[in-house]
Amino acid sequence: MNLSEQEEMAIDNKSLKNVENEECGLTEEMSDSKMEKKYEICKNNPNNFTSLAQVCDLTTTNPSMNDSEDFENSRHWTNKVFLVEGNDENQHEVVCYIKAPAIVLENLMCKIVNDTSSLVVDDSEELVSNVISIECFDCEKTIPFPINIAIPFASYFRGNYRDILVKVTDVNFQSTYLTPIALEGYQGNHKGIFAEVKIYQLGIFSVLSCLKKEIFTIPKAGLSQKLSMDPRISFYYRPETFSSPAVMHLKVQPIEPSVVSTLKAKHDIYHSVVSSSALVYVQHPSGQAFNKAVTVTLPCPPNPEKKRRGDEAEHARAVSATVKSVTTMYHPRALTASLRKNGENLSETLKLLGRRKKDEEWIVFDDVIIQNARNGLVSFELNEHLESFVVIRISFHLETTCLLLFAQALEEAICSTMANVVLYQNRENPYKIVVVLSATKELSWELQNLHEEGYFGPPEPTKPFPLREGEQIHFRFSGNIFASENGKDFGKTYRLIFHSQRKPRLELQIKEVDEFGNYSSPHYKGTAVFYKITRERIAKEWEQALPYDYQHQSPLCKLALTLPKPEKSIKRPKSTKRISSDSSEALWDNLLYWLAEELAEDNTPLLALHLPVRRSTLQLVRLKCPDNLTHQIYELLCCWNKSLPRSANKQQLLSRYLRRSGRRDLSEELCFRWENKPFPGHNP
Repeated sequence: MNLSEQEEMAIDNKSLKNVENEECGLTEEMSDSKMEKKYEICKNNPNNFTSLAQVCDLTTTNPSMNDSEDFENSRHWTNKVFLVEGNDENQHEVVCYIKAPAIVLENLMCKIVNDTSSLVVDDSEELVSNVISIECFDCEKTIPFPINIAIPFASYFRGNYRDILVKVTDVNFQSTYLTPIALEGYQGNHKGIFAEVKIYQLGIFSVLSCLKKEIFTIPKAGLSQKLSMDPRISFYYRPETFSSPAVMHLKVQPIEPSVVSTLKAKHDIYHSVVSSSALVYVQHPSGQAFNKAVTVTLPCPPNPEKKRRGDEAEHARAVSATVKSVTTMYHPRALTASLRKNGENLSETLKLLGRRKKDEEWIVFDDVIIQNARNGLVSFELNEHLESFVVIRISFHLETTCLLLFAQALEEAICSTMANVVLYQNRENPYKIVVVLSATKELSWELQNLHEEGYFGPPEPTKPFPLREGEQIHFRFSGNIFASENGKDFGKTYRLIFHSQRKPRLELQIKEVDEFGNYSSPHYKGTAVFYKITRERIAKEWEQALPYDYQHQSPLCKLALTLPKPEKSIKRPKSTKRISSDSSEALWDNLLYWLAEELAEDNTPLLALHLPVRRSTLQLVRLKCPDNLTHQIYELLCCWNKSLPRSANKQQLLSRYLRRSGRRDLSEELCFRWENKPFPGHNP
């Protein structure tokens, strides 16, 4: 064969391969386009602490059981969605989407394990998705890793300093982080926000908002590096700083001015603190010593008093130029005093605080000279590696001990969020309540949403308290009220896990413990007692048991709630009169009923009669006849009548009480009717 014939055959073979590849791609596209969702939703499994997710096909595949077809199915990759039942029976929640061979998807089981979310977050991490577990039914099946998984999430606060990562945790609590391939797009026919990653193992998966990590290598020739998350922060490594190329990992935790203001308001010893720079975390895996100093530049907001003093000085010059005569006699002295008052402690000092290792205490580096640059930037030189550091601007001298305490408090404050507990009842159905754990900054928005859903107080939300990511609030009910999630199991302890970017919420049904309790009140009364469980107290076990031992722990807060008593139809006798054959007794009973009618017409209160009866008798009469004042007065008169001896002059005593209560007219009418017998009958 000559050269031209060889070239023609090569072209033909190449075109044939292209056609085969196009046909294979077309087959896969056609299989993906014919997506018929077969939702096979199963009921919640009470043995699990979460709902069991079922596999729902997004493609039509019929894998057979023989080995040859299994091999063919392993080559055919499909997308499947895993669902669980939502709060409404007609709604379903997407757990995740998985793309893998069809025969593998048939053996996968997904479930939501949000009760374990405290175990998958660390400081500076924020959970933004459900925590899901992916397991394989048939351990003998070989999974052709990597396979694709897409987890829906919702992140409300991200910014330049944070990234979205997928955290994979195994049964031994060893974790790895995966960078998503995509954060939004189509999964099947559904468009949404998903964290899609390639996974190489099964386990516990969660989507987190983490501090953005920047990695760069410092060559022997040196490097000037500005961070992409904040270009104002820069590191200058001089030539020969390291003997060999070194890798640096950096994270930056911004500190809001409100955090510093809150600490100053709580503790007077921090009054001289003006501002703080961001908290910088540096990892130096090689551990090489610094041969030369490293210059660090970062922003640290200036003292606002300086600007105010400059504005006042400018105003003073303008006034002095306008009113010279007054200025020469009075104004300079007053202005000087004013400036001295506002700026007497404006001799600012910048302090560097850092830690050489993560588990060591904070150190104040007094020997490091920090220089002010323009636009609120400060710079200094480091001669050693620090794993974390921060610059504090103070207006006057502050003891080293106070600076160290401030650094510790600052680190705790940036890892904590102020939160409130809200317990509201449904206005239309008071037996239905909702308990919400809300961040304080979102409390007004959360209350508005609850009002739109028909939930209102009392009780009012609790006072704000600090919570770290993953910490838990346990609560239970005491008194004459208890609660249930399903309307059957009452008296349990309940749990809310705090995550700043999620909305911990629990809807419960409440009822009275004893229907005859709180007999002297128109309501059943109870109390919800809340306890705070820190992450250190949470056992590292995937099966999280409740309740904890609360005997040696003080409650975080208590919320009182009431439940209205239902109206009961009680068959009562029409009166408590004594049946007597004596005509005078019957006449006297009729006379008491007439008097009760006369007093009820004027809405005379029971206490106004001045009858010598006990207060418990008054309460019993009100409970016996709650809606009829005539019957109340009549029953009270009958009770008083029973307490008198037979020899007592009842008419004379009752006339005296009527005169004492200001009803002389009824007293005289009573005497007249008693003397002019007989009296007509009545039907009380």
